[in-house]
Amino acid sequence: MQEYLAAGLLLGAAAGFAPGPLLALVISETLAHGARAGARVAVAPLLTDLPIIALTLGLLAGLARHDAALGLLSLAGAALVLRLGWESLRARPPTAAAPADAPRSLRRGVLVNALSPHPWLFWIGVGGPLVVRAWDGPGWPAAAAFLAAFYALLVGAKLLLAWLAGHARALLRGGLYRGVMAALGLLLWLFAALLVRDGLALLGWP
Repeated sequence: MQEYLAAGLLLGAAAGFAPGPLLALVISETLAHGARAGARVAVAPLLTDLPIIALTLGLLAGLARHDAALGLLSLAGAALVLRLGWESLRARPPTAAAPADAPRSLRRGVLVNALSPHPWLFWIGVGGPLVVRAWDGPGWPAAAAFLAAFYALLVGAKLLLAWLAGHARALLRGGLYRGVMAALGLLLWLFAALLVRDGLALLGWP
């Protein structure tokens, strides 16, 4: 179970701190309407990701007994994680778009996250196969640990950045953010190597 818990923590932190449309909206809403508005955007994945996860797991359920298919998905997931690691290594402190006029923060966050391809790509290539593997291996507690750790860090990181944007903006502009992202990038590359190892093993490679 520890393997899946660690994977959830790493991937959740990387996704939570990574620059992107949702993070830009977290910061812009914070600057326009305060940290509470940014926090409402930060929790949007809790509302939008459940259908994505359900559809992904439904598709993967038919592949659960096909090692070759899971091996290819693992290699595809490794490629995605490598890209995420590269983006983390190159990340710059996040900037915000022009502040919105009305505080419809949660609605904006839900729309941005639901219409973004990133959650779909993540759950098809990385998150979904990990949940399936956890369920078929250690069991449902390992799958639940992965999901709980992932969303705790995903939402928690964005809540932290909303607080920083509202109260300690200088920390976002300094080297601390870049240092955290660089460390996460290296850890993501290590995790990608593990996915490659697992994918090759499922394909029957030595």
